[in-house]
Amino acid sequence: MTWFKSIGITEWVIIGVFIVAYGVYIGRLFIVSKRLNTTFRPLFFKILLRTLALTFLIIALLGPSFGETTKEVKSEGKDIYIAVDLSQSMNAFDIQPTRLEKIKFELKNIVEAFSSDRIGLIIFSSEAFVQCPLTYDQSALNLFISTLNTGLVPNAGTDFGAPLRMAYDKLDEAESPITQQKAKIILMISDGEDFGDDTEDAASQVVKSGVQLFALGVGTETGSKIRQSTGFKRDREGQEVVTKLNSKSLRKLAVDTGGKYFEINENQNDVERLIRAINEVEGEIRDARTIDASANKFYFFLLGAIVLLALDALIRRKTLRI
Repeated sequence: MTWFKSIGITEWVIIGVFIVAYGVYIGRLFIVSKRLNTTFRPLFFKILLRTLALTFLIIALLGPSFGETTKEVKSEGKDIYIAVDLSQSMNAFDIQPTRLEKIKFELKNIVEAFSSDRIGLIIFSSEAFVQCPLTYDQSALNLFISTLNTGLVPNAGTDFGAPLRMAYDKLDEAESPITQQKAKIILMISDGEDFGDDTEDAASQVVKSGVQLFALGVGTETGSKIRQSTGFKRDREGQEVVTKLNSKSLRKLAVDTGGKYFEINENQNDVERLIRAINEVEGEIRDARTIDASANKFYFFLLGAIVLLALDALIRRKTLRI
């Protein structure tokens, strides 16, 4: 027999109070029985009932587990590649403190929500790079997330095609334990400014493969300037650049791949909805095993205590009623 908890202060206090209170009570009954010139022996039966009832209650509190049983444990999971746009426009501050800093904060919540899944990180602008391969190690993943900045990639525009192809290729690798395409997910995070030429081809490849795609747009329609060390970014004519959220390209990407689009702007934050949507994707059973298990059988002892207390309440003595 095993126990859910060991006997502690609560149980000792109950036992102590019972012993003291019942000692005083027995002494009082003994005095009354002598005055009435009656025997005290029949009272021992009720004392035994109440002691047993208390013992059963203490055992129930300790949570006894016994008996042999088996339980099937299944391990399900998904493979998720998160592609994060690190183009200069992600330094815009229409989302405080900046678009990128807001995404870094939310990414840690997303990683925490999928602790049983493998997650990888891809960074991109005009080119794409694997920042972190698929891993269960949340600490390592959060470390990579915390170091994200726009200086990690070349900034010659934004191309959605590159990260889509890279994420698809990595998810499609033969050594991946996930074989069902529906359990593979790509999450594209960007402000939507896509200047690539092969995005449609890459999206078509994702659609044909059955990989799930979600898009998360960050920014506002009014937009903002892009802060740099020397001031604000300017175009070739010397005008300050204002970058705005281009949700159309991200929405089109989501629609073309049969996925869903979510957004972070000044009035809404769809990260919780995004997490729920990914959770709804059916994971693949990676492992199933049968383990030996024992269940908490406290209710047997609790039922025994109730029966004893009920029996005690039904028994009456002619001379003394206790």
